[in-house]
Amino acid sequence: MKEAYVLDQTFENTDFSKFQRGEYENCTFRHCNFEYADLSGFSFNDCEFISCNLSMAKLVSTAFRDVIFKECKMFGLHFDDCNEFGMSFKFDGCLLHNSIFYRTKIKKTLFKNSKLIEVDFAECDLSNAAFSHCDFSGAVFDNTNLEKADFRTSVNYSIDPSQNRLKKAKFSLSEIYGLLYKFDIEIDKNG
Repeated sequence: MKEAYVLDQTFENTDFSKFQRGEYENCTFRHCNFEYADLSGFSFNDCEFISCNLSMAKLVSTAFRDVIFKECKMFGLHFDDCNEFGMSFKFDGCLLHNSIFYRTKIKKTLFKNSKLIEVDFAECDLSNAAFSHCDFSGAVFDNTNLEKADFRTSVNYSIDPSQNRLKKAKFSLSEIYGLLYKFDIEIDKNG
C-alpha cells in the first residue's frame, strides 16, 4: 500500500480507520479517535492533536516531531517504542496515565496541566523539562536525568535524589516531602 503524504489538513471527529499510513505535516486533529490504533511507522511533523483519544495506540517507530497534544486522553502509550530521531512534543491538559517514556531523550519537553499518573520515566533524559501544574501520583523516576527540570508547581512526585540526577532542578518547599519520602521522616508543614 502506498504511503500518504498529507500537508496542511484538518481532521475533525474522525476515527483512526480513516487514516492512511504515511507522513502528516502541519496537520490538526480535533476530537479524533486513535484508541487502539496501529500508528506504527506514521510520521507526524508540526502537528497538533486537540481533544483526541490516543489511548493504547501502537507507536512502533512512530515519529513525533514538534507535536502538540492538547487535552488528549493518552493512557498506556509506549513512547519508548517511537522513532527517537528529532522526537519532540508538548503536552497541555493531557491524561497520560500508565504511559511509558523509558529511556527516551526528551530534553526541554513541556508538560502543562497534565496528569502523569503511574507514568514510567525510568532512565529518561528530562533535563530542562518544565512540569507546570502536573500530578505525578505513582510516577516512576529511576536513574532519570532531571537536571534543570522545573517541578515548582507540580504535586505528588516521589523522586529519590540518590537514584536520579537533580542538579539545579527546581522544586517547591510545599512538595519537599516528594524528595525525602525514602527517609521515613516526619515533616511539620506548620513549622
